[in-house]
Amino acid sequence: MGVMIFTFGVIFALFLSGGLLLFYRTEILQRISEAINPHPKQKSILSTIQQTGLSIGGVVEHLEVVLPKSQAEVSVVLKRLQRAGFREESAVKIFYGTKVLVPLVLVIVVVATDVSQFIGPFLTYMVALGLGFLLPDFWLGRRITDRQGKIRRGLPDVLDLLVICIEAGLSLDQATGRTSTELQDAQPELCDELSIVVLEQRAGRPRADAWRHMAERTDVDCVRNLVSMLIQAEQFGTSVAKTLRIHSDTLRTQRVQAVEAAAARTTIKLIFPLVLFIFPSLFVVVLGPAMLSIMDSFKAINH
Repeated sequence: MGVMIFTFGVIFALFLSGGLLLFYRTEILQRISEAINPHPKQKSILSTIQQTGLSIGGVVEHLEVVLPKSQAEVSVVLKRLQRAGFREESAVKIFYGTKVLVPLVLVIVVVATDVSQFIGPFLTYMVALGLGFLLPDFWLGRRITDRQGKIRRGLPDVLDLLVICIEAGLSLDQATGRTSTELQDAQPELCDELSIVVLEQRAGRPRADAWRHMAERTDVDCVRNLVSMLIQAEQFGTSVAKTLRIHSDTLRTQRVQAVEAAAARTTIKLIFPLVLFIFPSLFVVVLGPAMLSIMDSFKAINH
């Protein structure tokens, strides 16, 4: 009996291995050929998508020549793009290209959906063109606000690590570089700005100028205060670690005060929903049955 079970197991294993070889013969031969003659891998789906995005970006860049623009306007847009985190050379061209492409897309949507029959063709197309022209500016402003908020919230944590690095014996420049590397995943926006400060200092720019450029790029009040405190600490020879710790504690105190102020304002903000939505519902629920009974009583008296 045992010999029969063993023989059945061996035969089953042979059939199973033969079936695997038949069904996965192509993959096995491909792996063997790659192991014998290695060749570059084919392009993945991700690389294809990236190349498609680059080609679309190139098409959008060529559309920017349609809009007339001055050098002063381009410099303002360039500063806004830098505050939003876009530092590529093609960012300005892509931005102006989207200001041409988005209105065209909205006009196509209007034509496809036939919305103009409700408002009027002229007004509909004018609204589509104007809204499409302004949408990139609105999106860029929103992106700047979000990035500044992340920098403002992440600055105390970055200052704590700077204090730890300086108290461990590193200089301010070395501590800045180490902080920009260690907190890259937790605070990518602020670490990106710190890495630019490190690169500018390595290129020969003075420390004060590099930190001032960071304050101009971010346009955040707490970063400006930090830069002023660092410059004063360097000029008067005070402790940089103590200055950073005091500024970090001040930022956390301001954050708590802002939360308390927002919580105090909620009572005032709740007045409008109470008056407009909750009180009418309560009146209907409380006074509705009484009004119905009164109406029935008057009907009975009249009859």
